[in-house]
Amino acid sequence: MKENKDRVIIASDINERDGIGVEIYRNDELIAEIFRDDTDKTRTIRVFKENISLELMEECIKTFKKEIPWDFIKYD
Repeated sequence: MKENKDRVIIASDINERDGIGVEIYRNDELIAEIFRDDTDKTRTIRVFKENISLELMEECIKTFKKEIPWDFIKYD
């Protein structure tokens, strides 16, 4: 039986967008990204796999909420 290789990478981005998010990998394959954009004041999910179970997506969202501060950064 092959063991799942799950990992989460916390990454910031300041090029095309300005914010921070999590990338979720399963078996070394990027399956989803959840990102907080501080410029647009949005939180978005980008999916890289055609089908993701509801349970896995809920787990991804839970990880995002645990690892990434909810409040947007306010710029002067």
